[in-house]
Amino acid sequence: MFVFADQPSLADQFIAELRDVTIQKDPMRFRRNLERLGELMAYEISKSMSFQIVKVQTPLGVSATPMIKKPPVLATILRASLPFHQGFLNYFDRAENAFIGAYRGYLPVSEEFEVAMDYISSPDLSGKTVILMDPMLATGRSLEKVYHALLRFGTPAKTHIAAVLASPEGVRYVQEKMPQCHLWLGAIDERLNSHYYIVPGLGDAGDLAFGEKI
Repeated sequence: MFVFADQPSLADQFIAELRDVTIQKDPMRFRRNLERLGELMAYEISKSMSFQIVKVQTPLGVSATPMIKKPPVLATILRASLPFHQGFLNYFDRAENAFIGAYRGYLPVSEEFEVAMDYISSPDLSGKTVILMDPMLATGRSLEKVYHALLRFGTPAKTHIAAVLASPEGVRYVQEKMPQCHLWLGAIDERLNSHYYIVPGLGDAGDLAFGEKI
């Protein structure tokens, strides 16, 4: 597990701005900070990937340069992940992409919820590296359901899970249910509240990025 907050960096500033109730009033900046964190995570994850030496012709000679052997598949849970996804895509610009519609379906007269999933589109994942992303790792149940749904498109060689903020409960759940996955997190917060939102967190990332839903 890699946690950016374990070592001070620019990631802390971007996360702080995402949390700040005043800065949150600017949805364009909120989206851009998610995008910038996606770029930082893409860079860190790239260090764990396989490279091969490629000869690049320059005007004055040939340069032997390490290049990623195979670009990853970027798998995104709609909708809050779209700016986060774009940050990854800015760096892994030859990546294939998968998109999943998953959300909390609340049960009648209850604060309990079940994960509803009504859309999935993916390339063949067999033997590939997959980066599955969602800005908020709260309970971990959405990520688990999405991960197992993606397996119908093939078994990846390696799966990375990327989130901006996580709860300790969500981290434990993912590590227990998906031990084969590698976690990349901006920060781990204090806890989940009774509504299963991360505290102190930042609120509803989808609403802050794209407007309140009904």
